[in-house]
Amino acid sequence: MEKRPNILWYCTDQQRFDTIGALGNAHINTPRLDEFVSQSVTFTHAYCQSPICTPSRASFMTGMYPSAVSVTGNGNPVFPQYYEDRLITHALTQNGYDCGLIGKLHLASAFDAQEHRVDDGYRYFQYSHDHGKPNALGHEYADWQRAQGVDPEALIAEKAISQKYPNRTGRVKEPTQDIDNVPPHLHQTYWCTEKTIEFVEKNRRENQPWMLSINPFDPHPPFDAPWEYYRRYDPETLPGPYFQESDIAFQSKLTDAGIDFQSQAKPPAEWDDKRMQASYYAMIEQLDHEFGRILDYLDAEGLREDTIVIFTSDHGEALGDHGLTYKGCRFYEGSVRVPLIISWPGSPPVTGKGRQFLQDVQSEALVELLDIVPTLYDVLGVDVPYYVQGKSLAPLLRGDVPSNEHREAVRCEFFDAISMPDQTHATMYRDRRWKLVVYHQKGICELYDLDNDPWEHNDLSEHTDYREVKWELMQKSFDAAVYAHPQMIPRVASH
Repeated sequence: MEKRPNILWYCTDQQRFDTIGALGNAHINTPRLDEFVSQSVTFTHAYCQSPICTPSRASFMTGMYPSAVSVTGNGNPVFPQYYEDRLITHALTQNGYDCGLIGKLHLASAFDAQEHRVDDGYRYFQYSHDHGKPNALGHEYADWQRAQGVDPEALIAEKAISQKYPNRTGRVKEPTQDIDNVPPHLHQTYWCTEKTIEFVEKNRRENQPWMLSINPFDPHPPFDAPWEYYRRYDPETLPGPYFQESDIAFQSKLTDAGIDFQSQAKPPAEWDDKRMQASYYAMIEQLDHEFGRILDYLDAEGLREDTIVIFTSDHGEALGDHGLTYKGCRFYEGSVRVPLIISWPGSPPVTGKGRQFLQDVQSEALVELLDIVPTLYDVLGVDVPYYVQGKSLAPLLRGDVPSNEHREAVRCEFFDAISMPDQTHATMYRDRRWKLVVYHQKGICELYDLDNDPWEHNDLSEHTDYREVKWELMQKSFDAAVYAHPQMIPRVASH
C-alpha cells in the first residue's frame, strides 16, 4: 500500500448499543452519528470482551481476550510490560505511524494520578481519566480549564450534581440554566475535540500517517449532562428501562449469592429512571455533536478520504434494566453490546477483488471488539501477529462475505473485575439465538432465548425442556474458554 491511511478511533465510555437514532432509538437525538451510519459499515451485534473498563480496553487494544493478556479487572498497577509490544499503538509506531491519545487510557489504575504507562506508542499524550480529580497529577484537561481562566475545583463544586454517583444516595439532580453541570465549552468532551484538532495540526514527518485514540469519559456516570443538552429531553416522554417485576426476585438471588455488581436491584422509579435516561441521552447527544465537529474538521482539511474512522465504546450501562444501574458481573445486552461503526471513504480496491469499504450497510454479524486490531493489520497490509485472537472484519467491510457471517458466537469474561468482596468469576457465550451465562463456583447460570426474549427476562436454565440446549452451550462455552488462552509462540521445530 503506497499511501497508508490515518486512523481515528473514537471510544466513548459505557455507551449502550441502543443509543443511536438511525439504529432504531426514536427518543435520542444523534444527527451526526445517524449521518455517519449512512457512510459506514455498522455492526449492530458487537460485543465487548468484559463489561468493565480496563479488561475491555486491554482486550481491544491487543486483539486478545482479557484473561489472555493478563488484565482481567480494574485497579491493576500497570499494564503487563511483557505485552507492551502487543498494543496496536506500539505496533503502529514501529511501522512508522505517529500515535496520539486524548482522554482516558485506562490500561491500568488511574487512582489520583495519571496512570503508570508502559511503552504504549503514544507520542502525543493528553490525559484525562474523568471529569473529576482536578488536582490529580498529570490531569491535562484540568490544566486546560485553568488556561481558560477557570478553576476546575470550583467548577466541580458548583455542579448541579456531585461527582459521586448520584443514585447511590439520592435522586438525579437536574441541571438548570442557573445551576448547571460543566457547560459545553468547558466540558471534557469539547476538550477532546479541541485536542484532536491540535494533534492533527502538529508537525510530523511529511506524509507520515497518524493514529489517534480519542477517549472521552461520557456517558459514564454520574449522569451529569450540561443543561444545554439536558433541556432537550423531557423525561416523562422517555420509555424508561427494560424491566419486569420478576426481575427483582431474580436479581436478589444473584445478590444473595454474593455476585458482584455496583448496585442492588430495585424498581426503576426508585432510581429516578427517566431523568437518569434523559441525562444519559443528553450526554450522548453532546458526544454526537463533538464527534461531528471532528468529522467536519477532517472534511475541511481534505483528510476524510484518507482516514479510517472507528466509533465504538468499551462496554454498556445497565441504565435501570432489570432494576440495576451502572455495571458489574452481569451480561445483559445493555451491558455487553456496544456501538461499532467503521468508515474509510477513500479505501483502495483490493487487488484482484476490486472492492472498497462499503457504505450505508448494517451488518448483523456477531462480532467482538477484539476483532478491530486484526482488521487494522489486515487493511494496512501487515501480517496479523500469531497472538491475535480476533478475526478481521475486512471481508465484511468490503462485502466479500454475506453481511451476517463472521462468528458462530461471541464470548465475554468477568474474572474478579471490580474491587468487591466476592471476586466473582463468570463467563458469557452467545450465539445467534441463545445466550448462556455461568457464574462459576456458584451453581448458578442463566439461559435466554434471544429470539423470543430479547431483553432477557425469562431465564430458561432450570427448565427441563431446554436441558439439551443448555448442556450443548455449556460444552461450546467451555471449549471457547479453553481456546482463549494466550497463543503459544510459533514453534521452531516439530519435535
